[in-house]
Amino acid sequence: MPSVPPAPPWDVHRLPPADGRTVLVTGGNAGIGYFVAEQLATTGAAVVLGSRDPAKAEAALAVLRARVPGARVRAVRLDLADLGSLRTAVASLGPHLDAVVHNAGVALDDPPRRETGDGHELMFGTNHLGHFALTRWLLPLLAAAPAGRVVTTGSFAAKTEQLDLADLQSRHDYRPKRSYGRTKLAQMHFGLELDRRLRAAGSTVTSVVVHPGGALDSRTPTRPPVHVRTAGAWLRGLPAAVVLQGKDAGAWPAVRAVLDPAVGGGQLWGPRVFGLRGAPRREPLWRNLADTAVAGRLWAASSEMTGVDPGDALG
Repeated sequence: MPSVPPAPPWDVHRLPPADGRTVLVTGGNAGIGYFVAEQLATTGAAVVLGSRDPAKAEAALAVLRARVPGARVRAVRLDLADLGSLRTAVASLGPHLDAVVHNAGVALDDPPRRETGDGHELMFGTNHLGHFALTRWLLPLLAAAPAGRVVTTGSFAAKTEQLDLADLQSRHDYRPKRSYGRTKLAQMHFGLELDRRLRAAGSTVTSVVVHPGGALDSRTPTRPPVHVRTAGAWLRGLPAAVVLQGKDAGAWPAVRAVLDPAVGGGQLWGPRVFGLRGAPRREPLWRNLADTAVAGRLWAASSEMTGVDPGDALG
């Protein structure tokens, strides 16, 4: 019996073709999300940018089409801070979806604490609860694809955080940077718990968690008007370039998680060098992600806050 040749090493600059596949990238109009969309567009995949700002989405589409001739890209209005709008937004995506990259997020640097229209702390409501609820409506579309995949983008900032299940909304102790890290930790817990529930239900959909490492604007290639890097910013970012990278490289783990069949559900992927920069590789699960009881309690609390449960879509 002839032997099967080993798969070639993953090359971030020579991605495999993905013609016929459709991928939704939330927050695909800027930052890491834009570069995820750009890299996926080069593979022939149909890429949908989820964006709450139609003007910014159109600007990103124009840049994508200029950089990737023949790119199959479009946008859908998607406001993760408005939970009631998500089901309608999903209805415009079509009968099936091969993958979603949960990338969009809000990061606030300074007080005061802000809330969404639904009354949730803005970062927790957008970064975690919005993606939690969105997944409920996406799962039927993902299940209709041959091997649907949910890719959740966490953050290296979450590695040293712990969830306060009694204060998920940061009502009693709000510190913006810490609250942001905890929202990303919540997302990562959700991605892993989702995969456990998908496996238990016998679903063909898988869920993977990734993080971009240290991704800086000053190391990111210019894509005007989506991103403009000045010479001064590039020079100021030189010292950090020893250990950090641009947002184009920060997109690599998510892109691999979408495209590489060797990436399995329930895994964590990030940059190779100290988890901060370089080509994507599988990482051991962080210690603060190992407690499945915490993930289960977060799931129950998220369902109560949003009024939906992604598990309802599993049958």
